[in-house]
Amino acid sequence: MKNISKVLLASAMLLGIAGCSGNGGSSSAEDPTKKSEGVMTYAEFDAAKVDEEVTIETYVQAKQSWWDGKANLYTQDGDGGYFIYEMAMTEDEFNKLTKGTKIKVTGFKAEWAGEVEVTEGKFEIEEGSWTATPEDVTALLGTDDMIKKMNKLVSFKDMTVEKAYTYKWDGSGSEGDDLYFDVSSNGKTYTFTVESYLCDKDSDVYKAVKELKEGDKVDMEGFAYWYEGLNPHITSVTKK
Repeated sequence: MKNISKVLLASAMLLGIAGCSGNGGSSSAEDPTKKSEGVMTYAEFDAAKVDEEVTIETYVQAKQSWWDGKANLYTQDGDGGYFIYEMAMTEDEFNKLTKGTKIKVTGFKAEWAGEVEVTEGKFEIEEGSWTATPEDVTALLGTDDMIKKMNKLVSFKDMTVEKAYTYKWDGSGSEGDDLYFDVSSNGKTYTFTVESYLCDKDSDVYKAVKELKEGDKVDMEGFAYWYEGLNPHITSVTKK
């Protein structure tokens, strides 16, 4: 599901669908755990209280959307992921944020339905570039440790499709809306999402999920987004 303001976005929204075709990222020589003076480590960010001002250095992994002078970004450093929600920027600035771009962000730690975000952010582009390699978290499904991977680029292996897609969480949508589908591992079922602002109806993953049938075995990659529990935003799916 999306924040209410996301639901109201107009169709003129510009989309950032980098990473929706399914090859994952690759690390560079950059040390993604190194921080400048005055910048929080991921552990310090994680320990910060909701509504506390935070300053982080992180790397853009995907751009969900830009609309009305604000952007939503999936970002990560060497230790953890950060979802940047409605950060003010121009369209030109948004276009400059290519995958791997290093940014310094000052904003406030927020939480919505369990999802930890950085809001009211102000940013600057810094020198350096790094892209994450998806971390296999299949074994963490259903455990308390899964939340430690929130917002990171992750992968899920040997999952079984239990329920084919619906448009929107309740089946009330149509072509171009989010896709929701159920998959299982070790006897437990989870709901995964193709977030249409991230991977639209023309993306490879959107088309691939629409072809899935109950019983199909799949490997997937995406971001460990949270909504009242794990709700991954999938960027690639490979049928086995």
